[in-house]
Amino acid sequence: MLVAGALFATMGVFAKLLAGQFTGAELSLYRSLIGLVAVGSFMWWQRQSLVTPFWKGHFWRGLTGTISLIAYFYSMTQLPLATAIALNYTSPLWLALLSTILLGERFRLRLVLAIALGFIGAALLLRPTFSGANAYAGFIGLASGFFAACAYVNVKKLGDAGETAWRVVFYFAVAGTVGSALTQGVLEGGFHPVNGGNIGLLLGLGVAATFAQLAMTRAYHSGNTLVVGAFAYSTVIFASLAGVFIFDEVLPPVAWTGMAIIIASGLLANSGSEGSDGRSHKLPALPAEED
Repeated sequence: MLVAGALFATMGVFAKLLAGQFTGAELSLYRSLIGLVAVGSFMWWQRQSLVTPFWKGHFWRGLTGTISLIAYFYSMTQLPLATAIALNYTSPLWLALLSTILLGERFRLRLVLAIALGFIGAALLLRPTFSGANAYAGFIGLASGFFAACAYVNVKKLGDAGETAWRVVFYFAVAGTVGSALTQGVLEGGFHPVNGGNIGLLLGLGVAATFAQLAMTRAYHSGNTLVVGAFAYSTVIFASLAGVFIFDEVLPPVAWTGMAIIIASGLLANSGSEGSDGRSHKLPALPAEED
């Protein structure tokens, strides 16, 4: 999940650079299309089968994930980046609730407190701004967090059923490509041009997102859902550091305090992941086919 966090932050940097040229649905489309080509080509090269008995799970994962992705990119084009990220990162809070209701995972107060602590740290670090003028975009950003949590629950279910990480990512890319293209075509009626000035940024967006998706899928396949959700906040740290080194942003002391709180929440979540025998659970490796 730490690898995924760094790559998702990289995706955010590219999205910020492209926000003035494309809509949220278009960014979602190109991100998904590049992932589809990359993952599909690798699976063809490795002769991995696309046949799956879990069509229902892939449908719900694709639907909820695509809605979340479009909403996230839309909020980034309409809101300050800090606000969009903070709203999207309510997903682990929704996940804490959904995992106990839908997955039947044991309710551990320490893990829930760790996730809440992580969101407090994210708020301190990002210091999001919100006003009545952008209430609609803010609602869309909040919805991106909820639907992301729904998607993660479906990822976990597919993993528990024995589905490979590669097929999970592949079919999500299919759903994202089709869903985003339809959304852009219906709502906007056309597409903005891709040219030599933005194609490199689009490729960077798609490549970073694809590898981030693979790392995230592996994490949710093999780890405790709430622990992985807490470590998802690492994206906030990586994104803030990118702002310092790439966009010359200056972080005040309260932001560094937020970073420390986020790191502490991850450590608290990890220390709280214990089985009935009192020993900490270790994340098991996936089968060789998924490496």
